[in-house]
Parts: sequence; structure tokens; C-alpha cells
Amino acid sequence: MKIGIDSYCYHRYFGEVYEGVENPPKYEMNLEDFIKRATELGVDGVSLETCFIPSFDESYLKKIKELLDAGNLEAVVAWGHPNGLEGGKNAEAIKDMEKHFRTCEILDVDILRMVGSSLAFRHEPHLPQIEKISKLLKDSVKKAEDRGIKLAIENHFDFETDEILMIVNNMDSDYFGVTFDTGNCLRYGEEPVEMTKKLAKHIFATHIKDVQLLDGANPEDWYYYACTPIGKGIVNIPGIIEVLEKENYQGLYAIEIDYMDPVFGDDTDKAVSDSVDYLKTLK
Repeated sequence: MKIGIDSYCYHRYFGEVYEGVENPPKYEMNLEDFIKRATELGVDGVSLETCFIPSFDESYLKKIKELLDAGNLEAVVAWGHPNGLEGGKNAEAIKDMEKHFRTCEILDVDILRMVGSSLAFRHEPHLPQIEKISKLLKDSVKKAEDRGIKLAIENHFDFETDEILMIVNNMDSDYFGVTFDTGNCLRYGEEPVEMTKKLAKHIFATHIKDVQLLDGANPEDWYYYACTPIGKGIVNIPGIIEVLEKENYQGLYAIEIDYMDPVFGDDTDKAVSDSVDYLKTLK
């Protein structure tokens, strides 16, 4: 069992503060700071959101690789925040995604998390989005396979599990699978352990997210299920891990926090540290 941290946990520290519902942090963080903090926390890996990588110059990425190696950290490159392929509407986005095949190569990473759609498009008809996304991805999957890179589409509060499976089946490739987000699954009204069972053999990466109902929130708000430190919410994290371990899952269990329930304060770093400590008890 390999514990990881997705850099999106620290989105406020990188400068992305949800207007009206989050406060700015007391200090800022850059990519190097994040990797050093992950090393201090003694985790096995990190998921690096491309939106928080300040440069894709080869010399800079090689320095990041040195930091990863120094911390003995496995990595995933995570592309697509916030809207990915925009439900298949944005053909130009596929070119941007493919640029990160080179990012993966420089960082010696073989999994690229990607996003097909997002909550911005979840109320639009899903089948046309699935068809467009599948068409856009066909050639990309072949290119990724040629480079030894696996693409892993996230359930990004956009599609239900069966719809994600439709895209996976449309690709029909060992180099296309899933980044399974345990909290987004619940946000779509699905039971996370059962959905893990459905997807298990296709899961290349994870976002381990725990959530609980946000007191006073509108069910239409995407953060109606707000994040908690792992182990403090209602997601059956041990049950999910048990399913994946039985499937011989080899990837990271990457902690992700987006909007955190204010009952836990706004010290994201403490929430991440507490989450790491909890996951270590499950090893």
C-alpha cells in the first residue's frame, strides 16, 4: 500500500481560493515546497497537478525529478483541472494533454491522470459527451501506448461509474483506465465501495477523498459533500482499500482535499498530515 498526496490538496497555498467559501492561507507554497513537505510526511508518492507546475522547461522538470528522487517519491502527472476536454467540446485541449507525455517522460512517470469533463457540464446530456470524448481520445491513447504511458480518466463529478466504464470500453486498451475519486463517486449518489468493485481492474490511480454533508449547504452546491481529513468522514476508506488490494492494485493512494468542511478549520496542511497518519494505520 503506497500512500500519496495530490498537490491539489494545497490549492489555496498555490493561489487558487474558492471565492466566497474559502479564506486565503497564511502562507504560499510552490511546487518545490510541496514536494519537500510530502517528503517530510514520509509518504510514498505524489500526484502533481499540471496547473500548479510553473514551468515545463526540461531543465526545470529535471530539477523536480531530482527532488522526487531525493524524497524517494513515486509520481503521477495530473492533467485537466478544471474542465479537461470540456465534455469533448474542446478539441484543442487534447493537444495540451499530449504535451504532457513529454512531462511524464522527463519525470519518469508512466501514469497521466486526465479529465474528460467536469461538474460544469454535468447537467448537459452525457451520451453525446461520452461519444465526443471517446473520439478525441482514440489517437491519444495510441500515442500514449507508444510511449509506455497509461492514461487514467477521473470520475470528475461529471459521469457516473457506468458512464466512465463506457469510455474505458470504447478505448479498449490496456493503456487506458481510471483515476478513481472516492469522494466524487459519493457526490454523484453512488456507493464508493461498490463502485470500486465495478472499476477495480481498470483503476491505475486514485484520489482518496473523504467527505461529509456540509451543514446548511444547498444540495445543488458541488461542495454539499465537503471534504474531511481521511477517516473523519462517511466514506468507507478501509473497504475501498480492501477491494483494491485484493485486485493487486499497484498505484498510489493519493490523498485529495478540495473544499474542506469548516468544522475542521482551514489548516489544510494539518488535515493532510492527519490523513497520512490515518492511512498509515491501514498499512
